[in-house]
Parts: sequence; C-alpha cells; structure tokens
Amino acid sequence: MSFITAVDALAAVDAAPRPRWLAVIVNFARRRPLGAIGATVVVFMLLVAGSATVMSPYDPLNVDGAAMLAPPSASHWLGTDAYGRDVLSRIIYGSRTALIVGFGAALVGASVGAVLGVGSAYFGGRVDLFVQRVMDIFISFPLIILALAMVAILGNSLPNLIAAITIPMIPRCALVIRSSALSVREMPYVDAARAAGFSHARIILRHMLPNVMAPYLIMLTAFLGQAILLEASLSFLGLGVQEPTPAWGLMLSGAAVEFAETAPWMAIFPGLAISLSVFAFNLFGDSLRDALDPKLRSL
Repeated sequence: MSFITAVDALAAVDAAPRPRWLAVIVNFARRRPLGAIGATVVVFMLLVAGSATVMSPYDPLNVDGAAMLAPPSASHWLGTDAYGRDVLSRIIYGSRTALIVGFGAALVGASVGAVLGVGSAYFGGRVDLFVQRVMDIFISFPLIILALAMVAILGNSLPNLIAAITIPMIPRCALVIRSSALSVREMPYVDAARAAGFSHARIILRHMLPNVMAPYLIMLTAFLGQAILLEASLSFLGLGVQEPTPAWGLMLSGAAVEFAETAPWMAIFPGLAISLSVFAFNLFGDSLRDALDPKLRSL
C-alpha cells in the first residue's frame, strides 16, 4: 500500500504544472535546439563578464617581463602576450568590453530605430517621406564604413565607440519596424485612440510600440552580434578602445600580428572568443525570429 502511495506521489509531482516561464524555456529548447545552445553561450558569457574579478587568475593589466610570450601552460592556461600579460585574464575581462559595447549599441540603436519607425508609419505623408529618405541615405553606407567615419569624427573613447556603432544601426531597425507598424496603424484600437483624443505620443508609445515588440526583439538580438563584431573590427584597426583596456579586437592587433608564427595563441584564442560570441548571438537571434514569427510557430 505504501509503495502505491509513493508511486502516486511521484506521478503527482511529475504532473504538477510548471511555471509559465520555465515551460516557455523548455519548449523553446525542445523546438529550437540550436537557439538554446546559442542562448546558453550568451548566458555563460554574461556570467563570465559579471564575475570577471573572481574568475580571472591574474590582473589583466599586470605586466610580467619574465613571462613574455609564454606558451599555454599550467600557470598560464592560454599563454601570455608580448608584455607578459595573461591571455585568459584579458579574454575574461574583454568580455565586459564586448558586452558593454554590444548591449549599449544594440539597445539604443534598436530603441531609437523603433521609435522613428513607428512614428514615421503613424504620421505618414511628408513626415514618412522625409524620415525614410534620411534613413535611405544612412543605410546606403556599409556598417563598418559609417562606423569608421563616426569614430573619426567623435574620437576614441568607449562612449564614442558605442555611439559610432549605434548610429548605423538606427536606420536598419527603423525600416523593419516601420513595415510592421504600417499594419498596426490601421487597427481599430488606434482609430479609437484617435477618436478619444489621445495625444500622438501616447498613441505611438502606448498603443503601437507594444505591438511591434516581436520585430524589435529580433532586431535587438541580431544587432548584438553585429555590434560585438564591429567593436572588435574598430579596435583591431586602432579606432576602438585603447591600450591597456582588455578588448578582444585590440588583442588581435599589434603584437599579435607580429608574433603570429612564434606565438599563435595571442591571436587564436581572442579570435575564437569573437567567433563564438557572434555565432551564439546569431543562432539565438535566428531561433527567436522563428519562434516569434506567426507563420513559423507551427513548425
């Protein structure tokens, strides 16, 4: 009798409803395994950046002349650079720079682009025509070229780097959000809000923006990988963050190029970190797009 009771208790536990957020995560991981892998890498990257002071075995700025160009070993798992600085420690701290620039540029760029896109679709007419022509001018330039121009104008610093990467992303998000907002503008609740005398700002922010969150989230996750890659590219060219700040792109430039044959670990491991993070954000963004697209939800 006790055995039957125990079995019933276990069955009841298994049958107990999961929290909604946990059910969403489990369903996403089951239906989009590649996206779940990408999300896992992103979460791990966030944990590493948040606990860099605990996880880092050495001070990333500490110069050790006796350990210059030391190969990977028990004391330095990923070797050292030309100044004797531990490569693993600099990669760990470099994740902070990548995430600060990535999240800062992607969040601001996607948010400003969403507001411009929804506002352009809402007002229409000459306002829409003017905004779209300005967006077309910006979008005609490749991301890296426009970012290079912005850094050259604003100067080298972390805030200026974020701004330089943000500006090229705004028109791309504005065009995508505008296409979704055009259909939202014709909804009856928007007409009802106009008839009730609500202000334009309230209609845009309260009634239209929440209904374009799906493309907004997709653009946000897509921009994260692009922003990290752009930051690494600009740092590699000497237009991003400057020494001795730990940054993945900065680790690939200078001495890493000079010692590519004698000390390949100086370039291999930062390159792997950049590739893995961008790949993870792209996988997660593509899976999130598929999950939020009504046409693909049944697949």
